[in-house]
Amino acid sequence: MDAVIEKLFSEHDLKSLRGDTPTPLYHQTYMLLKNKILDGSIAFGAKMPTEQHLAEVFGISRITAKRAMDELAGEGLVDRRRGKGTHVTYHYKPEALNAPLMGMLEKLANLGRHTRVKVLDLSEVTPPALIAKQLGLGAGQKAFRLLRVRSSDEGEPFAYYESWTAGIKHGFTRENLESAVRLDVIRDNGIKLTKVEQDLSAIAVSTDVARELEMEVGEPALTLLRQSYSEDGSLVDILSCQYNPRRFIYRMSLGIDEYIGEQT
Repeated sequence: MDAVIEKLFSEHDLKSLRGDTPTPLYHQTYMLLKNKILDGSIAFGAKMPTEQHLAEVFGISRITAKRAMDELAGEGLVDRRRGKGTHVTYHYKPEALNAPLMGMLEKLANLGRHTRVKVLDLSEVTPPALIAKQLGLGAGQKAFRLLRVRSSDEGEPFAYYESWTAGIKHGFTRENLESAVRLDVIRDNGIKLTKVEQDLSAIAVSTDVARELEMEVGEPALTLLRQSYSEDGSLVDILSCQYNPRRFIYRMSLGIDEYIGEQT
């Protein structure tokens, strides 16, 4: 694990650890590691990196790294034994996504054309286990991970996006993704999107999301998990959207037959 820990985190992930926020560094480190364990990137039984190696990779003190690992152990995610190291004890299990809501691609594209977007991170990497399985990727295959913040024309940030996209051959550059609509770039790769499914929920925002959306850490954000399918039925894009509820309202319009169907 020590030899590959750097591959699990992008440069943006590592830079998200900041000592000038109310959230202690050990808790920020703990959350980064916890998320990798929960999404299957660090599998059950895997040996965790040493405290010294974590300190070097994350740019933190060894005491901070030890506190983060102790938090993981306290939550039952890892087992720490003197002389044997620390091993993951969490069994990753994929969870089914329920209650899809049909979306409107043109409305999504229209939103993209009338707001501003800033790319925080763009990398072609191996996705977490669940993402790779959903996208139909084999072992070691990569997809594009994109982190963005969308703001109103007045400059108020209201949305934080993390997306994973497969099948992209060209056009996924920082310049393109800040000046063009992401859906248009996907289409330019010959991928025709024919169906969108969404899950709607509320999730407490992390330190980096709170900073970008001008929210308090732990404050609930309106959250959408959007899955886009190509005409052959393949899932090609997974997008997690977190919205500042004070600046964004998600509205759906249903025909009466659809509404009655929702009530039965």
